[in-house]
Amino acid sequence: MQVLKFGGTSVANAENISKTISIIQEAIKKDRTIVVASALGGVTDILLLSGKLAASGDEFYKQQLQIIEQRHLEMVKSLIPLTQQSSVLSMVKKRCNEIEDICNGVFLLGELSERTKDKIVSYGELLSTQIIFERLKILDIENVWKDSRELIVTDSQFGFAIVDFNTTNKKIADYFSSTDKKLFIVPGFIASNSNGVTTTLGRGGSDYTAAIIAAAVNASVVEIWTDVSGMMTADPRIVPNAKVIHHVSYQEAMELSHFGAKVIYPPTIQPVMSKSIPVWVKNTFASQDAGTVIENAVAKNGNNIRGISSINKIALLSLEGSGMVGIPGFSKRLFEALSNEKINVILITQGSSEHSICVAIDEANILKAKDVVDRTFDHEIKTGKVEPLFVEEALSIIALVGDNMKSHPGVSGKMFGALGRNGVNVRAIAQGSSERNISAVIAFSDVKKAINILHEEFFETTYKQLNIFIAGVGNVGSRFLAQLKQQEKYLEEHLRLQVNVVGIANSKKMLFNDEGISLDNWKETLEQGEEMNLEKFISAIRAKNLRNSLFADVTASDEVAKCYSQLLEKSISVVACNKVACSSSYEYYKKLKNLATEFNCLFFV
Repeated sequence: MQVLKFGGTSVANAENISKTISIIQEAIKKDRTIVVASALGGVTDILLLSGKLAASGDEFYKQQLQIIEQRHLEMVKSLIPLTQQSSVLSMVKKRCNEIEDICNGVFLLGELSERTKDKIVSYGELLSTQIIFERLKILDIENVWKDSRELIVTDSQFGFAIVDFNTTNKKIADYFSSTDKKLFIVPGFIASNSNGVTTTLGRGGSDYTAAIIAAAVNASVVEIWTDVSGMMTADPRIVPNAKVIHHVSYQEAMELSHFGAKVIYPPTIQPVMSKSIPVWVKNTFASQDAGTVIENAVAKNGNNIRGISSINKIALLSLEGSGMVGIPGFSKRLFEALSNEKINVILITQGSSEHSICVAIDEANILKAKDVVDRTFDHEIKTGKVEPLFVEEALSIIALVGDNMKSHPGVSGKMFGALGRNGVNVRAIAQGSSERNISAVIAFSDVKKAINILHEEFFETTYKQLNIFIAGVGNVGSRFLAQLKQQEKYLEEHLRLQVNVVGIANSKKMLFNDEGISLDNWKETLEQGEEMNLEKFISAIRAKNLRNSLFADVTASDEVAKCYSQLLEKSISVVACNKVACSSSYEYYKKLKNLATEFNCLFFV
């Protein structure tokens, strides 16, 4: 038995469903197959929006429901021949009428409970899987549609229900052992409580559904089909040079998924790990790609780090005061207070002095967290033993993950050294005793830069990238650009350095391109740039916050030289072909040298 799960992008439209069915056809040649599918891409969000609009008294929810109905009807018309569409269209219409009835009730009551919300969103998976079931029948591929609410039993924690594995495993094992059918289509994400009321397993729960079923039937493999060719060393939307991780352990996968890797839903790993069932992450749109296999034993690949991940929209809560030192129970009271408000703690760090303790939580819970913590420690705050809870917002957590980090000294030093050289300030640090994860809290504005820095440091052994901004492209500046073009291949082959000119300005025009300005026709491209404004040019360089940044001043301008301090304090190195700054007041020269030292960058003339 094998389990295949297809995500929302894999079933987003008729073309994608056809690709999905081709994969299913190949799979059933090998073994009995259970297919778990998500709702059509984006449908769950529209269903949630419809419910919220209805609860707020906004009749726009009816238009959202029409979008859902029309999309599914068009899907049927694309996949099912005209002569056989009637019953399938009726099924879609019936389901959509049920959604509308529920939303009408929500509209009249002006209330959307978690239970009702689960009922509404369940229709996404019910509709998508029944359409797939009907399409397979049209292709003469015998299959059985089975409602996962009859297989997976949970508690009544609507929105994120907890599975009753004893009951669930027995139901699943009994059902699949009672039939000799070869192919089953099952809705992901949805389940029911002991009273048969619809529940859901949390966003991304279709992965979890596949893992629960796979563990219960002792499947040979779970395949997670998505829109990327496996787990990556970093988010490819942030790091263009991110690479596929071909092999990863269960523990590494859980760490990466917990810290923001969206390819796989975090709880998915647990049920299959206990049974040592391998999980393949594969690309529906490039089915021949090897993908990523998640399993127990993973061979070393010569790199201590397996991947880099991040979580955004984080807040850091700091509780500190001399009254905490040597007094047992402060941490317990803090975590109990947050737990009682159902606030999840993502990261914990405490100094050995016991003077302070920091925890990271989701930004959405800031007000609730501050209120409950200040109430819990009200007496200590009033007597001056503890300061009121200090909250920092607009933060992110970046994490290095890898089983092989254990007992390998220098990984932390390399990580924080690379961040420090590029001016990324670390607000808090955490590392578990397993040494599988090193986490750091940084400003959200630094995330893209930080992840690229770390990826370059740990994965990109071929070359380092230098991002250059140039002010002044007259005779000297033009020759400088010509030299860079001429030496481009030499720098890459011998120094393993890729020079990326990302900004150019003269007295009239300025131009930016984060991907690099072509040195073949930069003059023509610059002519199409925006009007030069020195203040805007410097502000843009600072805002881009690119790693390994260098500002080359090829002018003789006092005004440009006065901007050096703004660049150095953002860890942007400055190289000037003139002595304007160095021949100015000694105080300014000293300030520039001190800034270069303080912010780990270079100042050369």
